Amino acid sequence: MHFVENQGAKIYWDEQGQGEPVLLIMGLGWPATMWYRTRPVLNARYRTIAFDNRGAGRSDVPAGAYPIATMAADAAAVLDAAGVASAHLLGASMGGMITQELTLRYPERVRSLVLACTACGGPYATQADPEVLQLLFRREGTPEERAEAIVPFVYAASTPRERIAEDLAILSKNYATPEGYMGQLQGIMAWESYSRLPLIQAPTLVVHGLNDRLVPAANSDLIASRIAGAQLVKIPNASHIFMTDQPEAAHQTFLQFLFSQRST
Repeated sequence: MHFVENQGAKIYWDEQGQGEPVLLIMGLGWPATMWYRTRPVLNARYRTIAFDNRGAGRSDVPAGAYPIATMAADAAAVLDAAGVASAHLLGASMGGMITQELTLRYPERVRSLVLACTACGGPYATQADPEVLQLLFRREGTPEERAEAIVPFVYAASTPRERIAEDLAILSKNYATPEGYMGQLQGIMAWESYSRLPLIQAPTLVVHGLNDRLVPAANSDLIASRIAGAQLVKIPNASHIFMTDQPEAAHQTFLQFLFSQRST
């Protein structure tokens, strides 16, 4: 196990596979272990580097809000610790926000970026329905109850229950603390990238589940329209966790994009 210290927090990270480096950045409250479906697919061709955002998994849980810029600096510190000057980035949900911020603040560290099921924040972003937002801020109940309550809003109705259960079983080993979860959520609510997105020059893929109820798919259209040359893929019969809803389509999309960057 590896840890790197940045801005008052120890950040857990690890690496697997060989090849060009791909930095994996996970979403709200989820540890890096939740890349368990995608990582083996990438490891066959790439060196994957994953880490627990502050407030989640094995990383520290400092007090207060975690600005997205701070979490982007954590990601850069992980690259430093791994001895990687630049990498391909794959960020999901909040991880996609961190990926945007990392690219904007440290463009020399980014070979390409994949923005999965994410948004640009601020007033231009399309918000989820009020009932979904209420669940995000829900404090009562056990971690298991909160995880179960949000299932209808982040998985497609057609996704086999046993596949969802696999996700929940992995998540149950590393639930975020209430303090860590709220620290991340406060960082999300205070962040936006809309006005800065045209500054991104790295090759970009924007991927979204067509039926996402947590981060509506309209957000992917907006992001792709603001980044020159960005590719946009919407996966049908998929919601927010489209890598579980449609794993083959998701992984094929990732690999095709990453393979296309080999000559750049």
